[in-house]
This record gives sequence, C-alpha cells and structure tokens, in this order.
Amino acid sequence: MKAFMYRAALLCVACGEARCEELTGAGLAPATPANESSFDSDDFPKGPYGDGGGEADCPQACDRCMAFLENPLTADGVAYVVEAVVAYHSAGGIMGRGKIEVISEWLDFYGPSWPAIAGAVGAAGGEA
Repeated sequence: MKAFMYRAALLCVACGEARCEELTGAGLAPATPANESSFDSDDFPKGPYGDGGGEADCPQACDRCMAFLENPLTADGVAYVVEAVVAYHSAGGIMGRGKIEVISEWLDFYGPSWPAIAGAVGAAGGEA
C-alpha cells in the first residue's frame, strides 16, 4: 500500500489526498507540489510512496484512520509481530494484549512471507 509522509507521520492514500486537498483549499499548498524538494513534509504531505512508507521495526498504520499500511519489516519487526502473536494467544485474547482484528491482519499480510510469524500461532497454541 502507498503512503504519504506528513509531519513525521504516515498517512494512507485516502487520508494523504484529503489532507492535500484541505491544505490546497486553505491556500497552503506549495507552488509546485510535484517538486517535493521545494517544500518540507511538515508543511505539505509528500508522496505517495510505495511499501507503506518503507521497511520498519513494526507494522505501520495511517496516523489518521489507523489503516494498516502493509510495510515491509526489519528482522526486529518480524520479532515484534511474533511477540505480539504469542502475547495475544498466551494471554487468551485478553484485552490489552492486542486486538484479534489487528493481529489477524498482520498474519494475513506477513505470515506467508515469514515462517516465523506464521509459526508463532501454532507455537502459542491458537489460531488468529
């Protein structure tokens, strides 16, 4: 999924485009939005860029609507997801240990690519 960068946050395409329209409507758009070197991402969203904003140490979400951005993970990011899956299942799905909707979304996206993530559910003794 593509993502915009704005004020040190990531926005999904829908939220990024909406923010661009809001700023443009308020007369705050840069003179040439296509020339991203002419403005700072603190002033106007840059992008959209592929891979959900790029590789990170955890799954990324839109700062506005919390949509999962489907970014690639570092080795630490894979460990983060595995730990989240194990913590959720070992806590028996208790609130505060993750939300099944979020964990299921991560497993659907990352599980096929990362056996450690897909195997975490079995090791934890549950299913997402």
